[in-house]
Amino acid sequence: MTRVNVSSGSPYEKPIGFSLASRMGNNIAVAGTAPISVESTTACPGDPYGQTKQCINITQAAIEDAGGRAEDVIRTRIMLTDISRCEDAARAHGEYFGEIRPACTFVEVSALIQPEWLVEMEADALVVENQ
Repeated sequence: MTRVNVSSGSPYEKPIGFSLASRMGNNIAVAGTAPISVESTTACPGDPYGQTKQCINITQAAIEDAGGRAEDVIRTRIMLTDISRCEDAARAHGEYFGEIRPACTFVEVSALIQPEWLVEMEADALVVENQ
């Protein structure tokens, strides 16, 4: 079985030993994805809704780069530094995944790597050929 790794371009991938996403067979796993803009800064500072949308966009691109589609997503995990802002993140998740309806977990964490990150996301997908 061939492994397909999808890079985020982060200089930390090699020293830490991770990929943004990894596919083995029909399974795609997307690592914790932070709200990083194309300029490599934090997207939507102070806005959990906007940060969740950015995390979803990055996650979706990684799944597509690994040969999957949005409809293949079977599980998401949303980590928030302030669970009282969960409705903002849930609204962004629902706008994107409302019809797909993967299993989803929202959890509060004490901190993320960058203090301005309010949200981080993981996803798993199962690619079913010939649908």
